[in-house]
Amino acid sequence: MFNKLDLNLTTKKVENFIFEAIVNLVGSFILVTILIPKISWVVKNRNLINSPEERSSHKDSTPTMAGVSFFFTLIFMLTIIKEWDINAVGINLIAALGLMFAIGLKDDLVVSTPKAKIGGEIIAICFILFSNCVQVESLNGFLGVQEIPVYVSYGIVLLIMLTIINSYNMIDGIDGLASTLGIFIFAIYGFIFYISNQTFYFFLCLSLIGILLAYLRYNLSKTKKIFMGDTGSLVIGFCIGFMSLKFMSLDAALLSIHSFKIENSLIIVGAIFFIPLFDTLRVIGIRLINKKSPFYPDNNHVHHILINSGLSHFKASLFLSLLNLTLAFVFIYLSTILNSLVMISFFIIIFILLLFVFYQLKKNIGQVNSFKHLISAIRIFF
Repeated sequence: MFNKLDLNLTTKKVENFIFEAIVNLVGSFILVTILIPKISWVVKNRNLINSPEERSSHKDSTPTMAGVSFFFTLIFMLTIIKEWDINAVGINLIAALGLMFAIGLKDDLVVSTPKAKIGGEIIAICFILFSNCVQVESLNGFLGVQEIPVYVSYGIVLLIMLTIINSYNMIDGIDGLASTLGIFIFAIYGFIFYISNQTFYFFLCLSLIGILLAYLRYNLSKTKKIFMGDTGSLVIGFCIGFMSLKFMSLDAALLSIHSFKIENSLIIVGAIFFIPLFDTLRVIGIRLINKKSPFYPDNNHVHHILINSGLSHFKASLFLSLLNLTLAFVFIYLSTILNSLVMISFFIIIFILLLFVFYQLKKNIGQVNSFKHLISAIRIFF
């Protein structure tokens, strides 16, 4: 009798879990699908349309600020899953996202200075910096480092969050890239939180995937195209950073069950976010070499190189997203068998290889079938 009762209770819990997972994924998809046309109508009628700049890869004026739908959908979904928020981090996250949304909205309407944006981002990060559930108090043996002082921990958190937020903002340059990368990144984190029994974060990842899937449909449309704008890229970038912090703060026991070496957590975060990180460091390096500001806009991004080599926006986005996903899987697998010193050496090798590949590809832009030089560059390297 008791065994049957226990079985019925377990079955009911599983059914409730599946139902809520579907609600988060499908509900967020539907909400964004409904909201984006309304936002697009307002943007067009108020003449807030984004006109293409000289360095833009687009030729036509396009509505922007689809990120408004991201923000309101996230707030709504956070209220639905609040019963799973055992650490009450949701209220901190809502406050932080509200500030990020305001920063992005101002930048979409009236261009903000880099200092103003970073200042606002730091304040937003502080809303979750002191949350008990995302504190990074140890590097868990990364390069031999264990416990770290509180002020060092805060510095690391700020650096990681600022890097992720602004790298994601910078990668949003062609149709489909930011959203596809985001979908893959949240899918990886969602799986990690699922096997780690972190239900709140798993549901939040599903909501974010639903949001980006709905947006992707419009972003790739020829007749209903819209950009997420800074309102979207800053909010999504912040969520990626938040998930990264949660992953790094997970109890080692939760990950060791799956043969994951906790000392590799920081490297895994870099691998999951590899392409945006690679692109940002590469572009900033080029700007500094040319004695320009790191924030100086140009068309040296990897996605610009790919489309200038003959790829469409969709193909370039798919190529970079699949490359990012592949590298994430490779590093996650290697993290179960290699220590952090070997892992970071491998990370640097891959980074240098890609620098060489894109250097060769850019050098051959303008030649017939220049994208084929991507394969040739890899062969030359080996």
